[in-house]
Amino acid sequence: MWIIAGHVTVDEAKRDAFVEAHRDLVQRARQAPGCLDVAITADPVDPGRINNYERWETWDAIEAWRSRANAPDTGIEFRDVDVTAFEVARTRPPF
Repeated sequence: MWIIAGHVTVDEAKRDAFVEAHRDLVQRARQAPGCLDVAITADPVDPGRINNYERWETWDAIEAWRSRANAPDTGIEFRDVDVTAFEVARTRPPF
């Protein structure tokens, strides 16, 4: 399993437009083979921050999705990017 998680920052006046522009992409990604979850969300504390979370069965599934994702070109510039891919060795319930 792979998890891609982190955040990007943009001009706070453009954050909500960026999130909304990705609504269709998130809906399509959640239907993609191998996708376990995807979310691109506005941070509730930082008005310029957008949180990114993806969980995939395999790296091949990620690459297959990226080849057809057709992400929107919003023209919104990132001020900062802190997103990392994590390969998961094992899982267990948190509680």
